[in-house]
Amino acid sequence: MELRQLQYFVEVAEREHISKAAEHLHVAQSAVSRQIANLEEELGAPLFERIGRNVKLTPIGKTFLEHTITALKAIDYAAKQVEEYLNPGKGTIKIGFPTSLASNVLPTVISAFKKEYPDISFHLRQGSYKFLIDSVKNRELNLAFLGPLPPKDESIIPNILFSENISALLPANHPFAKNQYVNLVDFRDENFVLFPEGYILQKVAVDACKAAGFIPNITSEGEDMDALKGLVAAGIGVTLLPESSLYDSVPRFTVKVPIASPVISRTVGIISPSNRELAPSEQVFLNFVNNYFSHLSRFQ
Repeated sequence: MELRQLQYFVEVAEREHISKAAEHLHVAQSAVSRQIANLEEELGAPLFERIGRNVKLTPIGKTFLEHTITALKAIDYAAKQVEEYLNPGKGTIKIGFPTSLASNVLPTVISAFKKEYPDISFHLRQGSYKFLIDSVKNRELNLAFLGPLPPKDESIIPNILFSENISALLPANHPFAKNQYVNLVDFRDENFVLFPEGYILQKVAVDACKAAGFIPNITSEGEDMDALKGLVAAGIGVTLLPESSLYDSVPRFTVKVPIASPVISRTVGIISPSNRELAPSEQVFLNFVNNYFSHLSRFQ
């Protein structure tokens, strides 16, 4: 069984079409067909069924695909380990991040790191809370920033970087806009604009409101920070956002007001996989991030 056969097999499985797979691989269609046939002969089982010009995985083909993808990821990782062992100052790190850390935390850290390690590059991927956790577990991502950090999980290692409060963002003409602080219960009759259900910051906001004795009236939703800030600026409602998302980007026609009671906070950190050792460049980055925020906390 050859590595090339497995690569061709995955490409055909994903595209469900031999000629399209061959085109993407920049090889002749006959070469792909031959390698798939050799693989099926060696395994002694059909991996595909032919449906017109298309192909679809057989039940055993689906099982084989799952394990093949895992094996190819392991091989890629092993090759990367060797390459970075020879030169730990180079490499590419796949890092995930949520929208709530995109405007301040992520660019600040990456910029500082690149000044010290200019030859290490990044592949950055924004995603939902669950997507980022799952992607670190299945090796789609090497590391991921998260806020809040997830509960204890045997598949990941959480590193707390800092904690931050959640503040209210109000329209500039709101009756509480000039207050030094607000109590969350004061918003029991307000319209809220929040992330959609399934987003972790929506859960943080809703849980906080419930703890204050009411269920928020969510009238509008946005899937990123800019959308929520825009809705607040338009006077559609109020929202609750982490401090780090408001450091440099409180939009026009809005006001940030701290929440005095209850104090709402979240941890912010980075997760790494527990089921494999980090590559040298990944470990360099993780150490840098931990030291960076440890240094900041001593001066706050």
